[in-house]
Amino acid sequence: MILKQKTVTLNSGYKMPLNGIGTYSLLGDECYNSIRSALDSGVRLIDTAYMYHNEEEIGRAIRDSGVPREEIFVITKIYPTQFNNPKEAIDMALEKLNIGYIDMMLLHHPGDGDVEAYKMMEEYVKQGKIHSIGLSNWYIEELNEFLPQVEIMPALVQNEIHPYYQELDVVPFIQSKGIVVQGWYPFGGRGHTRELLNDQTILEIANAHNVTAAQVILRWNLQRGVVVIPGSSNPEHIKENTDIYGFELTDEEMQKMESLNRDEKHDWY
Repeated sequence: MILKQKTVTLNSGYKMPLNGIGTYSLLGDECYNSIRSALDSGVRLIDTAYMYHNEEEIGRAIRDSGVPREEIFVITKIYPTQFNNPKEAIDMALEKLNIGYIDMMLLHHPGDGDVEAYKMMEEYVKQGKIHSIGLSNWYIEELNEFLPQVEIMPALVQNEIHPYYQELDVVPFIQSKGIVVQGWYPFGGRGHTRELLNDQTILEIANAHNVTAAQVILRWNLQRGVVVIPGSSNPEHIKENTDIYGFELTDEEMQKMESLNRDEKHDWY
């Protein structure tokens, strides 16, 4: 992971930006405008999913942005309800996004038929329609069971990660396999964000660097080797969330952040 270049080279050989925008709960015009705003702010990594019901708006925003397609990295996911017909699911994602190819496709979380669905994604990698593939919401036990059954090593595992749920054993385990870790809900998710952004320890670190609590959390992730995709529809917040390369947390500050871990999961999977 090269912080200077703001990218990480995946085990598939492709480069992925270290920070992006998550689009969960962004719909319609709000989603379209958020993506346009993010692209204007220099964001080049966009995370979506079948279940977010916004792939069409994201594709349109990308096509309208004037940013060269090869500069943008798009992640989407297929849901367990689609695992029984993965070909249809992949074709639908390609059609809705309508951006030529998908940079990264993930299985949204484990479910019946997940190995078969992954194998279908492997076929699309061979055809060049998907560049990289991975998993979302897979932990140590699930990975140990899943990985021996597939041909292409996942390039990415995306899990819930924030200061109160740090996955202190899971993150190094995934990274030890040459797989990049990406964290969703970096600010703790809906209903928890306020508490996290007002955490005294985080605010003290933020004040020391003259940055915001949100920027400290994102920077802490990067220094752990975790790629971040904070969600926002606010243009100022989107811009703030990209401005995380001008300061560095000390070892002591990183330890203070680690001490906040409560193993407190905020979502069900």
